[in-house]
Amino acid sequence: MSTVGRRPDDTEGSVGDLVARASRQISELVREEMRLARAEMTRKGRRVGVGGGLFGGAGLVGFLAAQALVGALIAALALLLPVWASALIVAALLAAVAAVMAIAGKKQIAEAGAPVPEQTIDSVRADLAEIKEATHR
Repeated sequence: MSTVGRRPDDTEGSVGDLVARASRQISELVREEMRLARAEMTRKGRRVGVGGGLFGGAGLVGFLAAQALVGALIAALALLLPVWASALIVAALLAAVAAVMAIAGKKQIAEAGAPVPEQTIDSVRADLAEIKEATHR
């Protein structure tokens, strides 16, 4: 039996079919990588939001506490100490509260990490290496 009249095996497919299938697979891969990047950025965004909220809360609480308590505390301490010493003690207490809140906010932002979808980037690099390796076979 000669090979002249034989058709290619159906499992192989034509070049056009192979290109179309590869195109669909690459498109699906890109969509999956974008979903992964979106999910990763959402997680990191939440952490940054919490940290930013804590920083904002530190500023607001520091400001409101200064307005509401400074006068009352200075007046109360002025019964025992000179007014200037009373004011200095109250200011130190307010600064300590604001510092604790700022440190907590900074910790939250540091735990969020860089605003880069690191897992997705690693996955895309691995995909590209796989594609390059497959094309060189």
